[in-house]
Amino acid sequence: MEALLTSLRAAADPTRLRLLALTARGPFCVSEFTAILGQSQPRLSRHLRLLCEAGLLERSREGAHAWFTLPGGAGGTLARAILAHVPDDDPVVEADRRQVARVLAERARIASESFARQGADWDEMRALGLPAGKVSEALLALLPEGRLGRLIDIGTGTGGALALFAPRIAEGLGIDASPAMLALARTRLAREGLAHCAVKRADMYRLPLPDGGFDLAIVQMVLHYAEDPAEALAEAARVLSSEGRIVVVDLARHRRQEAAERLAHRWPGFSDEEMAGWLSAAGLEPQPATTVPGPMPVRLWPAARPGVH
Repeated sequence: MEALLTSLRAAADPTRLRLLALTARGPFCVSEFTAILGQSQPRLSRHLRLLCEAGLLERSREGAHAWFTLPGGAGGTLARAILAHVPDDDPVVEADRRQVARVLAERARIASESFARQGADWDEMRALGLPAGKVSEALLALLPEGRLGRLIDIGTGTGGALALFAPRIAEGLGIDASPAMLALARTRLAREGLAHCAVKRADMYRLPLPDGGFDLAIVQMVLHYAEDPAEALAEAARVLSSEGRIVVVDLARHRRQEAAERLAHRWPGFSDEEMAGWLSAAGLEPQPATTVPGPMPVRLWPAARPGVH
């Protein structure tokens, strides 16, 4: 009975309950828990130690990292029984789930051979064998000629869209949640002398920016990682000006499951119907989309504030 009470006491803490819920989805290391929960490493290490001592978590070392998972046997059974009483729609659990999707995507990107080989020139479309140059041409062709004002590139990665639009914008801001990607983007911007462009670490669901500050938003090859694409697009729309435009660049619906799994995609591309629905719900008017053919077709979905053409 004492062992059971020890385990229940260990689980009876909000942070430790969140850690258990996360490990039910798979193994994570301390640095990933830190990124997901937004708490310090010493604090989380203490919580993880208590859960391990109570038999609710199992710790194993692989290389430089210690990984935590739910154990087999009685400890794992008890942990899952506790988690069965945590509502799936709990706001904290939903927020953690979004962060998990981001962390898993970053894990997959950094583990890819092309990322290690290309560094700041890494591009997911090239990693998937897609025609990145033709996609860039199509993206430019969708937008009006002349100056484009202020640009926000959501999910900027290594800053490719900022570099592409740099000659035509007054100012550019790239947003990404990955420190590794931001480091590479800063390298690119410095190398190309793009002083009017900057990058910032932020959550695409909660942009630390005022309403209406940007004339153009690019959301390129990021929504297939999102736990909630509709909410991400609503947040992108929030920061658009009254004359603002958005272009979503992503994979059309596909059946290339092995490619999606390799880079930890959450969604197998998107249909025109669901994208139009999300953009309309965000207060934008969808405009005619276009496709760039390839091994996996890339679809470009433009939209704008009502009345903007």
